[in-house]
Amino acid sequence: MKAKICIFGASGQIGKSLIRKLTKADYRVTAITRNLHQKGHVLKTQGNPGYLDVVEVNIFDEKKIRELIKNTDICINLIGVLYEKDKFNTFKNIHESFPSILANLCREYNIKQFIHLSALGLEMALDSQYAQSKLNGENFIKKNFNSVTILRPSVVYSVDDNFTTNFMKLLNILPFFPLYYNGETKFYPIHCSDLTEIIYKVVNHNIQSSTIECVGNEEISLKEILQRLLKLIDKKRFLIPIPFLLAKLSANFFQLLSKPLLTVDQLKLLKYHNIPSGKYKTNFDLGFPSYANFDLEVEKYCFMWKKEGQYSNKKYKNN
Repeated sequence: MKAKICIFGASGQIGKSLIRKLTKADYRVTAITRNLHQKGHVLKTQGNPGYLDVVEVNIFDEKKIRELIKNTDICINLIGVLYEKDKFNTFKNIHESFPSILANLCREYNIKQFIHLSALGLEMALDSQYAQSKLNGENFIKKNFNSVTILRPSVVYSVDDNFTTNFMKLLNILPFFPLYYNGETKFYPIHCSDLTEIIYKVVNHNIQSSTIECVGNEEISLKEILQRLLKLIDKKRFLIPIPFLLAKLSANFFQLLSKPLLTVDQLKLLKYHNIPSGKYKTNFDLGFPSYANFDLEVEKYCFMWKKEGQYSNKKYKNN
């Protein structure tokens, strides 16, 4: 019988894709969500019947989490936040305290594998609370469960992301777009399906005690990303470099929104390239390459921001 897998953060773009991948391969998956009423109906459609259980749990209810960990073989933590929402959803609670709790329980119950999703480029960005909390979380886990596998992806994109979709929304309505740090920050965007495949192979090959930097197959600067997105949605916009003080002022305003477009902490992160450090192996080093092409993948869902929507394609126009 294949291993039982418990996924925290199952309702996000990576979680849903991973559920499909694992249940298709006959793994029994328990998907954890904090809001069953809101997310459960979607999650239940992601897995093969009989191979998926969806459970509602507050991630700080250690008693319930203990029961879940006790009955699983592999624990996967995908939970993370890009900004702090309230006194509970803070960087410290989500990125440090919760992973530490999981690591302790995994050690206590001698879990076969613990896979933790972190982020790329943390050591360079220590003036960012997000980066510092992610790094602290990694260190706490390693102290409590030294055979953990930590995955550090560059920015992850797909139709369900908060990266390309947010950019295209803004580029669709704004006459110009600010270039922070001249748009020179470099990324290795990785498609959700490629990251899911990496996690699947880590599970399947029982890889432990590793830190893996997960990257796509192309280095792209922020300015190049915006230019490509503009081309894909058939828009022309001015990309204007702005000084740091003005950028910080705009970030202070944007972070007041219920779903911030940019925070001061994220502005700090943009100072640093989101590329492999050279300290750890990448997915390519391990023989797990990324295949998705950025332009081709985004083209599949960019029509939502085109003037004529799904009928913008030439094959429709010529009919």
